[in-house]
Amino acid sequence: MISLFSGAGGLDLGLSAAGFTNKLCVEIDEIAQQTLTLNHPKWKIACPGDIHALTPSELLKQANLKPRELTLLAGGPPCQPFSKSGYWATGDTDRLTDPRARTLKAYLDIVREAQPEVILLENVKGIAFSEKDEGLQLLINELNNINRAKKTNYKPHVITVNAADYGVPQSRERVFILASRDGMHFNPPAPTHFDPEKSQGKGLPYLTSWDAIGDLDVDIWPDDVKPSGKWADLLPTIPEGQNYLWHTEKMGGLPLFGWRTRFWSFLLKLAKDKPSWTIQAQPGPATGPFHWQGRLLSVRELARIQTFPDDYMFAGDRRAAHIQIGNAVPPAIGELFGLEIRSQLLGERVRRKLKLIPEKRTDCPSPEKPKSVPKKYLSLSGAHDAHPGTGKGPGAQKREQKEHVHAR
Repeated sequence: MISLFSGAGGLDLGLSAAGFTNKLCVEIDEIAQQTLTLNHPKWKIACPGDIHALTPSELLKQANLKPRELTLLAGGPPCQPFSKSGYWATGDTDRLTDPRARTLKAYLDIVREAQPEVILLENVKGIAFSEKDEGLQLLINELNNINRAKKTNYKPHVITVNAADYGVPQSRERVFILASRDGMHFNPPAPTHFDPEKSQGKGLPYLTSWDAIGDLDVDIWPDDVKPSGKWADLLPTIPEGQNYLWHTEKMGGLPLFGWRTRFWSFLLKLAKDKPSWTIQAQPGPATGPFHWQGRLLSVRELARIQTFPDDYMFAGDRRAAHIQIGNAVPPAIGELFGLEIRSQLLGERVRRKLKLIPEKRTDCPSPEKPKSVPKKYLSLSGAHDAHPGTGKGPGAQKREQKEHVHAR
């Protein structure tokens, strides 16, 4: 395999656990390169690491491969241009003019040159956002061009997965796009784990935050996980599994905020008995998920929730590590797709059980009891306007004003 946009190596680690041999990693970020080298000293890092400064033929040469010798080309182009949040922030006209969208074209240029047996592309759910699917259309059009020019038969299969359905202790929805050179059909992997409240006893129950990090729960916190900022002392007042909405007129706390006037991740806390919320890559002082004790998650806890093994090291400071972990594909999902590719597209008999998911624990304690709201926040209590609705918030109004100015 060759890995593009390797980051900290989450997808690569999973594919390696599924039996693929990594011939080359292409990654532009120097700290992520250091992380790859720390953990995989034998893996080769492309030079230069910028996919736009490396021709496809040079890339194959560095991997010591010729066209059609590569089994798997894997990678997740930076996702912001195709995410819903990216769409709502910029409007639909700007998404494919974003320089980051060029990375998808660069990926496809390498497909054209290498003609791998299988391609695997990961992105956020927004790449297949039904009303705004320019990224997906670009992919389909370019694969059709490659098929005509190279006599290949790449037919993309778009598969949305929630990592929790496969034993990752985190609810995390992503889109994977697969295609084989011979046009073979690929079936979505069958879920192995289910929400026990909805499953009626079928399959295994979701693995939870407690399963992942319960043994790391400590009463004395190191300084680097102590919350900071204006809202730090409000965290202990929010129940497990809730966010700032707890303190609105529709929920059980004090009416300190307007309904849906903040991002979902604002003051968001884990619940011990449920999968973690999605680990995000751009942490702010009030951006969750936070630990059920009302503190930040440690780097090791973040890595556990993403299914990185305990011996995996991350270069850089705490913030750099958090960004790398949040940007990564959970290694267990890489392992899942690696095994499915070998079974469905390469015709091999492989194991089904994932090695990278945690074991179920049986000692989950009861939820933490929320504390009273400190006096300094009581002045906020009162009537607050709710968010006016989609397309009517402050961001939408700014875009409308901008479009009006351009029209004039």
